[in-house]
Amino acid sequence: MSPGGYVPAIVAEALVMKNALIFWGGWEGHEPGPCADLFAARLQERGFAVTVRDSLAALDDPADLAGLSLIVPIWTMGTIEKQQAGNLVAAIRGGVGLAGFHGGMGDSFRGDIGYQWMVGGQFMEHPDGVKEYRVHVVRPDDPIMAGIADFNVRSEQYYMLVDPGNEVLATTTHRSVSAPWTNGVVMPCVWKKRHGEGRVFYSALGHEAHEFTDVPEQLELTLRGMCWAAR
Repeated sequence: MSPGGYVPAIVAEALVMKNALIFWGGWEGHEPGPCADLFAARLQERGFAVTVRDSLAALDDPADLAGLSLIVPIWTMGTIEKQQAGNLVAAIRGGVGLAGFHGGMGDSFRGDIGYQWMVGGQFMEHPDGVKEYRVHVVRPDDPIMAGIADFNVRSEQYYMLVDPGNEVLATTTHRSVSAPWTNGVVMPCVWKKRHGEGRVFYSALGHEAHEFTDVPEQLELTLRGMCWAAR
């Protein structure tokens, strides 16, 4: 505090905590509740005030959404009301960040094209189910990937339709028994992009909650992506 009793602008800015909304639900196979708990705790460690909701009613009030720094969807499949989807997209286009992973963001609300455009990709298949594969870092110079070398995961290897405008940070090369025609396809699996004024981050990794604690690189790049997306 200065002698005059005011808080200097640079200090005041530091005192403003970023606020994040995590909304979770949909298909239970991706463990949305445990994933929400995990990332709520980790984002709090990185200075966020976090609200966790297990209902799409979290998207009903556009004014509430517009005041957020970050929105993290963890909602595989399911349906969303037109107004809720419109509120979410408007918030991101207005500058709120969006970040998420795997089916919780990349396979949500299959009937909503506007949502898919915002995310930058849509899940199509995961040949052979859960298996081990390698993640190749293609942008080691990006702050989200800094210091992270190529690494292996045991998870679903997503085959996706992907926006060519994405800034790809990591890829994976498909090898499949059940879908051999995909062998050798290099698929983006981590990217960032803009949608209007908002920053968007997505990682295709993370079928179940334990994967993030089993693979430190996966957890760290996801948290960095969330921090990058937050305004």
